[in-house]
Amino acid sequence: QVQLVESGGGLVQAGGSLRLSCVASGRTSSIAAMAWFRQAPGKEREFAATISMNGGSTYYADSVKGRVTISRDNTENTVYLQMNSLKPEDTALYYCAASRVRGFTIIAGGLYDYWGQGTQVTVSS
Repeated sequence: QVQLVESGGGLVQAGGSLRLSCVASGRTSSIAAMAWFRQAPGKEREFAATISMNGGSTYYADSVKGRVTISRDNTENTVYLQMNSLKPEDTALYYCAASRVRGFTIIAGGLYDYWGQGTQVTVSS
């Protein structure tokens, strides 16, 4: 089993920045990729960004591309999401997820095996 704990959310004005962190514990050697998803009130959960734990390749949703950067620190089993130029529409509960599937860029939430509890990001206009 893998446990994921997110932190770093908060209230920020439009145009501001936040850095989210996700610390993994447990059987972290089984993790092939980690990702961030988000869910706004009344909307479905959507993919934001993913990173492979071996090689560090990344992939971003069009909605966040150019404004966010996903990175990892394998020594600390931590993944980060640096978010800049935040907009009110970025307001959501942000979830960290981990997948054991290797060799593919995965954006479907159903292929992620482990999920954190989420951290709230609120962007005021």
